[in-house]
Amino acid sequence: MVLSRSFVAIAAAIVLLPSIPLGHAQATSAASQSNPAQHQRVQQLIQNVEKAYENGVANYRDGHLSAAKSNFDYAVDQMLTSGIPIKSDADLSAEFDRIVDAVNTLEMDSLKQGNGFAGTAEPTPAEAAEQATFSVDPAVVAQAQEALKTTQSDLPLVLNDYVASFITFYTKSRVGHGTIVASLQRAGRYREMIEKVLKEEGLPQDLIYLAFAESSFRPQALNAGSGAGGMWQFMPFGVYGLSRTGWYDERFDPEKATRAYARLIKANYAQLGDWYLAIAAYNWGAGAVQRAVQRTGYADFWELYRRNNLPAQTKNYVPEIIAVALIAKNPKQYGLEDIQPDPPLLMDTVKTDYSVDLRLVADITGAPVQEITGLNPSLLRMATPPDESYDLHLPAGTLDLFQKEIAEIPEDKRRYWRFHKLASGETLEEVARAYHVSAAEIATANQLTSTDDVSNLEALVIPVAPATAPALRTALYHARRGDSLVTVADRFGVTVDQLKRWNRLKTKAVPVGRGLYVAEPANISSSVSRSSRGRASTGAARRATTRTSGKASRHAVKSTGNAKARASQAKPAQHRARKS
Repeated sequence: MVLSRSFVAIAAAIVLLPSIPLGHAQATSAASQSNPAQHQRVQQLIQNVEKAYENGVANYRDGHLSAAKSNFDYAVDQMLTSGIPIKSDADLSAEFDRIVDAVNTLEMDSLKQGNGFAGTAEPTPAEAAEQATFSVDPAVVAQAQEALKTTQSDLPLVLNDYVASFITFYTKSRVGHGTIVASLQRAGRYREMIEKVLKEEGLPQDLIYLAFAESSFRPQALNAGSGAGGMWQFMPFGVYGLSRTGWYDERFDPEKATRAYARLIKANYAQLGDWYLAIAAYNWGAGAVQRAVQRTGYADFWELYRRNNLPAQTKNYVPEIIAVALIAKNPKQYGLEDIQPDPPLLMDTVKTDYSVDLRLVADITGAPVQEITGLNPSLLRMATPPDESYDLHLPAGTLDLFQKEIAEIPEDKRRYWRFHKLASGETLEEVARAYHVSAAEIATANQLTSTDDVSNLEALVIPVAPATAPALRTALYHARRGDSLVTVADRFGVTVDQLKRWNRLKTKAVPVGRGLYVAEPANISSSVSRSSRGRASTGAARRATTRTSGKASRHAVKSTGNAKARASQAKPAQHRARKS
């Protein structure tokens, strides 16, 4: 990616923003004054944060946005996971606000250039259709006219050449047909929820098909051009009633985003009085549509279309949705009767006010990590936010089990510790090697001794220490005895496929001592010497975790009170349930 001059200028200007002088705090808190050891710890933390941030700016200037994102994630993660309440120390609070504000500024400019710090985005069905060239098939028109006679809909459905052209694309072209098949399959996961929300808001049920054009029913869809995200493609800024913090982005929460969509489309209809205009306004904006109506005197979408008073994308938007509704409601006529929609997502929900790693949730519920992340697509850091209420979704039927087992783990350890179900014949030493902890540590956490027989236990709590991030320059981990790509990937919160790609490996076996990149190496030209190549640091966030609207990020972390402090004193877990 080639950066614009303004892009580089902003990065340079941010480096010059006033920072906290290392070793000389501008606003030393009373707590730091009375606790020299704490003050020294805070200053060392700030120094480490500054190094990570400066590496991020350097990568940002060079156009290595993925590496910059990892650096920025690591800078913020160090403060969030330090164990020091950010708001309780003036130095650390000021540093947190400065870093978050600086990264937000960089990302806002990056969004103008493309898609922020996020990776390459998959095109939406609407974008795919825009690139296609297709004509109206008379046979398709005749077929659609017959279908329309018996189609029941709570939206006004019409058939004209504009609509027919999209029916042709989605039923006759390979790309179009594949898109609608995948979308209608995926829609099964969310249809029941969306229809429930639309009904509660008093809206037509067939407004569900806007999700096809916007995202193909993908909760984490991203638009490469605008930065819009989620099933309903909300922008990263704007007043939609959706929160964004360093821990979660509610644009990617299917139900909350659907609520926001329903409110917005309802407001569009209240303003414009016509469903086609309301749908066009969802794409172009209610104010823009209102001005087009006032300018022409026609409150009619098709008249605005014919008079060329709509942008090209909005012209396509309404007929595409009508076409998809006609196809979806008449699957047999379009050869789609064999489509099996995905089953609805069924889940239990528990409110958390502590940070818990999704891998620990997977351990306890017995579900794959991918299933847990799929149930919680709005989480950005593979963990729930600390000190804030959050609705954590669990596989259906696992709520009681989760609440029982999570109670065994101290609250402040739930972001790091794991839960291991013992296999037949498995020993304490074998478990300890798998998690790179000592048998004595596991025994203490479970109120055992290192010589106790664990054959009659069902599971153990594993006191895994917070993973130490590799050096920013290398992100290199040296394999130990008993390591495999699976255990290394689990330890550093990445996937086996990522490790194989970053290290050009073909098998999962890892020789002892082998150096492994556990973060994505910076994408630097081969003309740069190996010794000067930087490597992206590991970070817990899956997405751009530090971005928020305005100053909202300053409230992402709240100071912990005495109750939290008491809870942070690690208590050994109770004995695990005995096998019957």
